[in-house]
Amino acid sequence: MARVFLDTCVLYPPILRDLLLGLADAGLYQPLWSAGVTAEWLHLAARRSDDGTSEGGTAEDGVTTAIARMEARWPEAMTPDGAPELLDLPDPGDTHVLAAAIAGHADILLTLNLRDFPRWALAAHGMTCTAPDTFIMDLWLHDAASVEAQVARVWPDLSARPLRNALKRARLPRLGKALETAA
Repeated sequence: MARVFLDTCVLYPPILRDLLLGLADAGLYQPLWSAGVTAEWLHLAARRSDDGTSEGGTAEDGVTTAIARMEARWPEAMTPDGAPELLDLPDPGDTHVLAAAIAGHADILLTLNLRDFPRWALAAHGMTCTAPDTFIMDLWLHDAASVEAQVARVWPDLSARPLRNALKRARLPRLGKALETAA
């Protein structure tokens, strides 16, 4: 089973996180994350609360609850921080992500920021970087029933074009097209 390190940007949108963790719960991969990723996630939620897009700190409360649930479900998923000071990436702020993925022996780094993690930086560690749409499409090609069950759980009343549109909004356009065509 692939060990997949989840970058903050794939955990922050609740609907994408729900789908990804549902796929992990179905046994399709082993999720990994770090204290640095959860701290960054909490920081983003706090900023959202501060800018008035969330009321009364509910975004932070929701993130804290989500992190607690994740840690209870996958206690082995938290990776050590690794050594970010030894890494060189286009965005130095992302070195903590790659360092933790390396320390956790991840096979895949799952992110929406592919440009920030060039192949040469990951290849030396036997790791690839992929976007959620590509990752979930690969899972669907290997186990369509499990992926479709999780999609139906997250979007219970949608099918055909409305489901495709919802998946596109969740940054999963290829999956949406595949599921619409398969229906």
